[in-house]
Amino acid sequence: MQFKSDVEAVDYFRDKYKKLHAEIGKVIIGQDEVVRDVLISIFSNGHCLLVGVPGLAKTLLVNTIAEALGLTYNRIQFTPDLMPSDIVGTEILDESRQFKFIKGPLFANIILADEINRTPPKTQAALLEAMQERAVTAAGKRYELAKPFFVLATQNPIEQEGTYPLPEAQLDRFMFNVWLDYPKYEDELTVVKNTTSDKSIKVEKVLSAEEILWLQDLVRRVPVTDNVLEYAVKLATKTRPNTAHATPEINRLLAWGAGPRASQYLVLGAKCHAIVNGKYSPDIEDVRAVAAPILRHRIVRNYKAEAEGVSIEAIIKGLL
Repeated sequence: MQFKSDVEAVDYFRDKYKKLHAEIGKVIIGQDEVVRDVLISIFSNGHCLLVGVPGLAKTLLVNTIAEALGLTYNRIQFTPDLMPSDIVGTEILDESRQFKFIKGPLFANIILADEINRTPPKTQAALLEAMQERAVTAAGKRYELAKPFFVLATQNPIEQEGTYPLPEAQLDRFMFNVWLDYPKYEDELTVVKNTTSDKSIKVEKVLSAEEILWLQDLVRRVPVTDNVLEYAVKLATKTRPNTAHATPEINRLLAWGAGPRASQYLVLGAKCHAIVNGKYSPDIEDVRAVAAPILRHRIVRNYKAEAEGVSIEAIIKGLL
């Protein structure tokens, strides 16, 4: 892709983002913030965890985004008996008695890991290795995954029986933790009208895989001023109880704070948020806009906060 300057490239990015949002909006009614967060995590080269009750169109959302981005897409339904080889792939003996690697469903651009907390830690770890390394290891051999590679995992917050909650270290691999809520009454009316008629909606392809990789690089090239950088890092360090920047409130309510990955993602997320809103450099407002989905799965309340019924959202609001 050829542009005279990065300013021109940013304008192109913003136009494409608007088109993308409009295409996805044909199928996904409402949920604008959720769509925004998922797209920001794709362009920031991060992964996303969606938390919501069943029936809120999580699968449909991923499917629609994959179509609009012209990417290959696989859905993996996580179950208690799923083995690492079921998602990574396995070696078989072919006719000439040679071992041949058969690729698993992980070999696609967008992976929907449905109900990731339903599968044992061994399989979760195989997925998380792929997320971090963008490669998988099978029978001692390393296989690179397709680029761009993006994991969207879903979790059901209600049923906790027979689940294996993701440990903090694994949750930290996700850039965003996005909460889905029930649609507004008007939005639900539109959804029901559209889905119970014979109307079929065609989603047009807006970007190609090569363009997405190029735009991911563009996001990293966005300049950021020192005061915004300091604000993002300070925001992350404030969440760490009993450290220099922690507030008395944080010391009282939190057992554990966000690590350096939070600071990195706050800056990257702010850069991408600035671009899609027509700015050429992020300001403090952009950091604040992406703070909640970045911090909510990286801070752990202590028993005092739980006993007093103080939510993670309220703690983040207090910090901001």
